[in-house]
Amino acid sequence: MLKRKSHSNQLALELSPGDDLESYVEARVAARAEADALRWRFRLVVIESVMIASLVLAAGVVLDQPIGLVLRGAGVVGAGCFVTGLILIGLTGAAGRLLARFRRPR
Repeated sequence: MLKRKSHSNQLALELSPGDDLESYVEARVAARAEADALRWRFRLVVIESVMIASLVLAAGVVLDQPIGLVLRGAGVVGAGCFVTGLILIGLTGAAGRLLARFRRPR
């Protein structure tokens, strides 16, 4: 077999025959999936906040309310939805870590 020289900035992946390659790959895939899930949750919170603020804005305009009052109400509702979404993401992550900690064998 030809052995290529690695780039000087590249980290070497050294796996001996005793290492379990499958568990290593599964751990990397799980970490990436968890990061992707967090990104998608954040996107959903942002989309949800914008949609709810838009609905409040549309309802205020349709009901002929003063535009300043409608804009302030839409902003407060959108910001509240965004903050509660972030809190929910944080609590979900904390609960997941806590459950994973209790599931580990001691």
